[in-house]
Amino acid sequence: MSSPLNQIQAPIAVEMQEFEKKFRQSMQSNVLLLDKIMGYIVKRKGKQMRPMFVFFMAKLIQEQIPDATYRGAALIELLHTATLVHDDVVDDSNYRRGFFSVNALWKNKIAVLVGDYLLSKGLLLSLNHDDFGLLKIVSNAVREMSEGELLQMEKARRLDITEDVYFEIIRQKTASLIASCCAVGVASVGADAETVERARLFGEKVGLAFQIKDDLFDYGTAEIGKPVGIDIKEKKMTLPLIYALQQADWLTKRRLIYNVKNNNGKADKINAVIDFVKKSGGLEYSINCMNNLHAEALKLLHTFPASPSRDSLEQLIRYTIEREK
Repeated sequence: MSSPLNQIQAPIAVEMQEFEKKFRQSMQSNVLLLDKIMGYIVKRKGKQMRPMFVFFMAKLIQEQIPDATYRGAALIELLHTATLVHDDVVDDSNYRRGFFSVNALWKNKIAVLVGDYLLSKGLLLSLNHDDFGLLKIVSNAVREMSEGELLQMEKARRLDITEDVYFEIIRQKTASLIASCCAVGVASVGADAETVERARLFGEKVGLAFQIKDDLFDYGTAEIGKPVGIDIKEKKMTLPLIYALQQADWLTKRRLIYNVKNNNGKADKINAVIDFVKKSGGLEYSINCMNNLHAEALKLLHTFPASPSRDSLEQLIRYTIEREK
């Protein structure tokens, strides 16, 4: 984990260590092959921002974290990991965060079954402890993520995504998960419905800003782990490109869409799109949208009492829009 995140994590460092132990336990299996794969999945964990949001939000309401919060964080990680394992099969992807994917090492059939296993572990973890409210929040997020992915696929064929449709896609695909982390955090310590909704909306704003930042990497020059132009290569319509197309005349727009549809990975076609987006103010417009969402998220966060956790959440959402990868 990077140094900035280590500093941000300070108020929940003890809880995160405890969570790691509990999460490992929740993934154990008596089947040797399955246990081996679970161990591999746990070892290649990322920044762990999802459980961080859960614990910070819980601590906004009360300092002492109950078992329900740990279970809520584990539920999100189990269901999210299940979707990632299945995504790698669908995308025929051999890598995930620089590691070999489960399907690359153990083939598709095993990867699908592992995803199913993780899904069932998450469901049982909630059902066995009567965490129905938490299960409802996370299940809604998984449904939205699936719908968002399918909506993007449907629109990608014609490349006719408007700004409104783009925001709906990223709200479902990316923001719904961070929103569920925040809602689960406060719900796990007994917050009322109004507080849970406020927390969910805060997470949604953060998630939208996070995705726009990710879209901007497509037009960068820094080596950030995501190749420049990869979204264009994969025919994904992101906010900078959508804005640029809105500014273009009919002929230019037609030529740009042709380049996106038929780029075949060719650098000249991809660079032509990138140059046009930069000249049309697509990056400035997207940065402005991201900063507005950041400000809206901060406003919602400040409706909660001041605390070390609230301070850390401010730093965490700033990190999401200032990160270099």
